[in-house]
Amino acid sequence: MTRNSRIRVLGAGAVTALAITAAPWAVSSATASPATRSTVSHKASEQQIRALFTQWNRSLATLDPQRVADRYAPGGVLVPTVSNQIRTNRAEIADYFQHFLENRPQAVITESHVKILDPTTAIDTGTYRFTLRADSGTRIVDARYTFVYERINGTWLIVNHHSSAMPE
Repeated sequence: MTRNSRIRVLGAGAVTALAITAAPWAVSSATASPATRSTVSHKASEQQIRALFTQWNRSLATLDPQRVADRYAPGGVLVPTVSNQIRTNRAEIADYFQHFLENRPQAVITESHVKILDPTTAIDTGTYRFTLRADSGTRIVDARYTFVYERINGTWLIVNHHSSAMPE
């Protein structure tokens, strides 16, 4: 046992050794099965999580709803800015973007608050400004957002995205 290790007795003499590494998020349990142990041993940085928005915004620029839907996890949820329908699967998310992309949207984050929960989960919440270009002209939509990301098979995907126009 090292000075950074902990022992916990779990009734009837069962003992679990928990090794705490130098990084507080890299914890491995000696009793965890290989199937339940995370292969990710470090958290992403705030900068890395913020870069996920840039990737999402670039997918909007392709004007391809399938490319945008690729940014979402299977079973991801989208609560969109300009629709009353919550989208809960890839087909519904792609359908939303099929119509939304007709406005050639591009977004700029105006305020961002990133919380990294663990090596595979992060949240980016804030405000962004959409520029929408239609045949009738350009309009600006200021909105609030929350992106919940999960690292799945090594790729950060959106598991929940909420966006709503500012009430003013």
